[in-house]
Amino acid sequence: MMDKRHKVHEKGGLTAEARIRLLFDDGLFEELFPFRKGDCSNFGLDRKDVGNEGVITGAGLIHGRRAWSFSNDALVMGASMGEAQGDKICQTIDLAVKTGVPVIGLSEASGARIQEGVAALNAYCTVFGKTSVASGWIPQISVILGACAGGTAYAAGLTDFIIMVESQAKLFITGPSVIKSVTGEDVTLEALGGSAVHGAKTGLAHFVVRTEAEAIAIARALLSFLPQNSKEAPPSYLNTDPLARETPEIKAAIPTHPNRAFDMTSVILPILDQSDFLEVQARFARNMIIGFGRVNGKTVGIVANQPRVLAGCIDIDASWKAARFVRFCDAFNIPILTFADCPGYLPGVSQEHQGIIRNGSKLLFAYAEATVPKITIIVRKDYGGAYSAMCGKGMGADIVFALPTAEIAVMGAEGAVNIIHRKEIKAAADPAQTRAELIRHYEQAFLNPYCGAEYGIVDDIIEPQYLRKRIAASLALLDGKKAAHPHKKHSNIPL
Repeated sequence: MMDKRHKVHEKGGLTAEARIRLLFDDGLFEELFPFRKGDCSNFGLDRKDVGNEGVITGAGLIHGRRAWSFSNDALVMGASMGEAQGDKICQTIDLAVKTGVPVIGLSEASGARIQEGVAALNAYCTVFGKTSVASGWIPQISVILGACAGGTAYAAGLTDFIIMVESQAKLFITGPSVIKSVTGEDVTLEALGGSAVHGAKTGLAHFVVRTEAEAIAIARALLSFLPQNSKEAPPSYLNTDPLARETPEIKAAIPTHPNRAFDMTSVILPILDQSDFLEVQARFARNMIIGFGRVNGKTVGIVANQPRVLAGCIDIDASWKAARFVRFCDAFNIPILTFADCPGYLPGVSQEHQGIIRNGSKLLFAYAEATVPKITIIVRKDYGGAYSAMCGKGMGADIVFALPTAEIAVMGAEGAVNIIHRKEIKAAADPAQTRAELIRHYEQAFLNPYCGAEYGIVDDIIEPQYLRKRIAASLALLDGKKAAHPHKKHSNIPL
């Protein structure tokens, strides 16, 4: 065992015990179930030293608050899941559920322990069940520190957040050799389920980092924004950033031309305390921004269009990304700030055939169902389906602010004029000039925030420099908000 540990250190990795100590304050934790052993005798397993059964479990403090964790020990039979390991993990989840505190999995495991047969399958099955039942009650985080196959990958996929380490972390159901034998495809582990794949293509990884230490640090930072359970409010911290601080940099960042791209983070960051923003899924569906920040020391969830990518249009991936984040925030009492600058859902045959209706509906459903405080800021375009998808008044937004640059309409001026004035343009002596004049008139009459304010779907039009102050005041007004839904077992979101 010492030789194996030496090899781990030579590669720059950490042992299971070192990982769990790094997670908890001062490296202190109370280990539980260290003597739990399986009783399988198949294939001489009873004569094999299985040590800790491939997992270390225990509890400690993270930022002074309790948490539970399990850390796979890949030096013991590849941390393959057997009955005893499953029992240790399930008891850890049970205790986290009973005490109402988060659970963090530090994962590196090869899948089911083949020697144990159906007992191993049932162990995974039970872990899946426990994780699913705990969902929405306590935060669950998976830190992927090595190759995780089969059931371990599914177990991580059921949790709230997944953190992966570049180069060494892998998540896959069937390995390259099985794929080769079944489909004839040649693929490497990295190309199959590496951090680049899950960070940018599948969206499974919420964070991709360079080292194990950084991965564990992200888990700790993430928990600093979250409550212990769904009955509590997120932690509140002393705020030294004045709430009345003006934000003139927002106005400077927004282009005067409505079709010119800009970085939406230049609007988000000045609003947050110390401009501290923990972006989630930064590499995936980059046309949508999600993440956590604080206003007056209290956690807020951010959902925003990113005009720099696809002009901020909402596609299938962006819909799913934002919808799941909205549902998480709602489950854990985190107010949602939505920043809209979107010409609509992304058009195209591939989007339609891949299910933009079903997937786009997820975001509508998530916002409508959320009962936490919801504040929407219309920065520029808010056209067509984007008005609903980015939490318009009818989706339950409590307060809707618009900047003077906001445009709320069914569609842009050119498209609207082509439909409304089709016959007039066709009959004109100079169709191009007539069309240009009609577009200017439409822009002046309708592409401004005042029509929405008069109709009652915009609560106020504010200058960008006062945005932080007004959002902070609105969050204070909405503190303690309670909203009721009709009695039902659960909703049926269009999955």
